Amino acid sequence: MSETAHTPADLGIAGSTVLVTGGVRGVGAGIADVLEGLGATVVVCARRPPDEPVDGRDFHSCDVRDPDAVAAMIEAVVARHGRLDGLVNNAGGSPFALAADASDRFTQKILELNLLAPMIVTRAAQAVMARQEDGGAVVNVSSVSGHRPSPGTSAYGAAKAGLDNLTQSLAVEWAPAVRLNSVVCGPVQTELSHLHYGDDAGIAAVGETIPMGRLASPVDVGRAVAFLLSPLASYITGSTLTVHGGGEKPAFLSASNADNAV
Repeated sequence: MSETAHTPADLGIAGSTVLVTGGVRGVGAGIADVLEGLGATVVVCARRPPDEPVDGRDFHSCDVRDPDAVAAMIEAVVARHGRLDGLVNNAGGSPFALAADASDRFTQKILELNLLAPMIVTRAAQAVMARQEDGGAVVNVSSVSGHRPSPGTSAYGAAKAGLDNLTQSLAVEWAPAVRLNSVVCGPVQTELSHLHYGDDAGIAAVGETIPMGRLASPVDVGRAVAFLLSPLASYITGSTLTVHGGGEKPAFLSASNADNAV
């Protein structure tokens, strides 16, 4: 069934205020669109503003690696909206760089963006959520790169593995007021897919390696995030929800010439 064949469900997040980091492009924009479609008040942040302003969506320019900038942003969000019910740590990523060739500064920046920044933003959000009667929920956007070899993006994979462990640890520390979960994403088709997979033929070829036959869309990720933020997931914390279309077929199956090879 296509993603456009569904009408929005009532997940119980209408009227909530949710901050999405890196929420103006790619996966973050898809998450923001889904949440807004479900009635949430969506606040987005990024270092650069969106190419086209989104009517009715609160935007903050913020370097999420800077604790002072993050604290000021959270304060501004609460001042305007009165509360902060959800946080989606989506900002992240990494260009391709072999570990032996990457500079120490490059590696440091990748680790800061993908691991340290989510911790900075989450701590600032928790200080608000813990004082609210209904608490709050955090979803960290992680990656399959943190759960399998990640050649060419080793620092990114290591950071995402750390992010999933951080999610589990803080879920224990901050329960029951604040729930934390992570969405572990496989390849997602965005406006930057060509940087990782090449032209349309390359993107299609990558999609054919996935059991579901395609890359995820940002909306696929957004729906998983919306569920974890919602009251439907009120007893789910410290968990990882894998959104990867069935994962990657084991390489030996393609190499095998046995009759039962897939």
